[in-house]
Amino acid sequence: MYGLVNLAIEQMVTETFGEATWERIRTEADVEIETFISLEAYPDELTYRLVAAASRVLDTPPNDLLERFGEYWVLYTGKAGYGYLMDPSTSTMAEFLMHLNQMHRRIGMAFPHLQPPRFDCTHITEDSLRLEYRSDRPGLAPMVRGLIRGLSVLFSQPAEIEHIVVREDGNDHDAFLIRYRSGSLHA
Repeated sequence: MYGLVNLAIEQMVTETFGEATWERIRTEADVEIETFISLEAYPDELTYRLVAAASRVLDTPPNDLLERFGEYWVLYTGKAGYGYLMDPSTSTMAEFLMHLNQMHRRIGMAFPHLQPPRFDCTHITEDSLRLEYRSDRPGLAPMVRGLIRGLSVLFSQPAEIEHIVVREDGNDHDAFLIRYRSGSLHA
C-alpha cells in the first residue's frame, strides 16, 4: 500500500490518542520507519501489522479500527490535497459509488503501483443499491463499510449499510446493501 494510507493511519491515531500512543503502536508493529512517504509503495504486510498492533494497544477489534479508518480516510484524503481525485463531479453518494472504478483509474495515474479494488453497483433503485467489492487484499471489507459511512457524511445523505455477502464465508467478494433513509439516488 502507498505511504498515504500509513500516514492516514498515523494521523488518525495521533489526532485521537496522541503521539505517544502512535509510537507504542509503531514499536508493537515492529515498524522502524519514522516517516512514511505518501507516494512510496510499502508492503501490504506492514499496514496489516500496524492495524494489528493498534488493535492490541487500543484494545479495539481490528474490524472496528478498519471501519473507523475508512470513515476517516474519506475526509483525510481531501485534507491531504488529494480531494481533486475523489471528485468526479457527482452530486450524490450513489453516483460517486457508481464511478469508483473510474476514480481509481485516475488515481492510478499519480500512483503507478496502485492495486485498486473493484466496485460494482447493481440492483439500483430510488432508495437503495448493492455495492459489490472485490480485492486481492483480504480482510478490508470493514474499511469499505467505513468509507461508505464517510461518504454518507460527505454527501449529507444518511444511509443504512448492511454487509450482505461476506468474503470470509467462502464467497469471491463482499457486497453491501446501501439503503437511503431520505432523498433519492439521483439529484
